[in-house]
Amino acid sequence: MKVVSLSVGLPREVEWEGQTVLTSIYKAPVDRRLRVTTLNFEGDEQSDLTVHGGLDKAVYAYPSEHYAYWRNELPETDLPWAFFGENLTTEGLFESDVRIGDRFRVGSAEFIVTQPRLPCYKLGIRVGQMAFIKRFLKSGRTGFYFAVTTVGEVGAGDAIERIARAEDGLTVSDIVNLYTVDAKNQELLRRATRSAALPESWKDYFRKRLWEPDA
Repeated sequence: MKVVSLSVGLPREVEWEGQTVLTSIYKAPVDRRLRVTTLNFEGDEQSDLTVHGGLDKAVYAYPSEHYAYWRNELPETDLPWAFFGENLTTEGLFESDVRIGDRFRVGSAEFIVTQPRLPCYKLGIRVGQMAFIKRFLKSGRTGFYFAVTTVGEVGAGDAIERIARAEDGLTVSDIVNLYTVDAKNQELLRRATRSAALPESWKDYFRKRLWEPDA
């Protein structure tokens, strides 16, 4: 497992349907090591902190393996690394295997997986079609967020080492499925509400779907 590309970006204004939108989804790979803090990488900044960024969403990781799928789905679109707004384009990590609460060491920094990425309308702007938001989520190829547990430096090519495996076995894909196609799975909902690493906003959302909410 390794970092294929490390990317950052600052907020920029783009025109969409006659309006000016501020977004940080346009990130670019860098060829040097960067320091990561509990909020973001140096040179990176979120535009709307009400839905992006914060301690639980400091770093966004996206599997490089998904790019082949999207190049087939979007043949007319150029898809460089970081196209989906990720900081870390990774190799060897998949939503179906990565668990909420898994801990990883990359470079001299350490991270914990907190949640999948839910796409907002700015991804639609990036692709040039709002219908893509549902396609992205439905595909299950969402990537996931890290919280930073130990600040440090990271660079492209760094190995990704899993240093702790979450015991409850709740994967990123499990959370995505609960949000989309498996919304009434009571056993999985209950497990999600009891997850130590899943943010409270997610657990509150899932508690409302329990038939007997005692979690």
